[in-house]
This record gives sequence, C-alpha cells and structure tokens, in this order.
Amino acid sequence: MAKCAKDINEQTPWQELTPGGEIYEGGTARMTITGEWRANIPVWDPQKCKQCLLCAPFCPDASIPVTDGRRGEFDFDHCKGCGICWKVCPFGAIDFVKEEK
Repeated sequence: MAKCAKDINEQTPWQELTPGGEIYEGGTARMTITGEWRANIPVWDPQKCKQCLLCAPFCPDASIPVTDGRRGEFDFDHCKGCGICWKVCPFGAIDFVKEEK
C-alpha cells in the first residue's frame, strides 16, 4: 500500500492504492495546482492596503501569504478566484476582475 501522497504516481498499481484513492495524510493540497480553475482573479493594490490582514484568514485556500505580520502578493497557484477576500476587504485594496488567459 502506498504510504505517502508523494509516492503515488501514474505507475502506481491499483492494488497499492487506498480504497477510493483517498490520501490519509495532511498537507497534500500544496501538491495540486488548483489556480487554473478560476475565471475571476483578485488584484491587490498595496497602496490602498492597510495591512489589517482580514483577508488572509477568510481565504479558504490559504492563498494570501503573511510574513512578519504583512501580507504579500496572492499565491495564484492555489487561488480559485472565489472573491471572498475582495468581499471582506474594508479598504477596497482588492479588486476582482475577469482573468485574461
């Protein structure tokens, strides 16, 4: 049986997979790039941002990095464009626009 998600790949025989292909370990979401699913994208304006950090805990995908008490640019590998950060920002520092691919 495959022990870790990193050990599972397209050559893994089905007999070594868990029932339903479930992964029984934490932290595996980082291994899957999900940002390509979005149609809209948040745009952060650092000039308007007051660093209240209200957006970060509301992000369901942890796509707003915070380092030393300051938020950084979005992690677009995992942001799905839900718009929650845009909705909760009290300073209008996040715009939400159609993504041009």
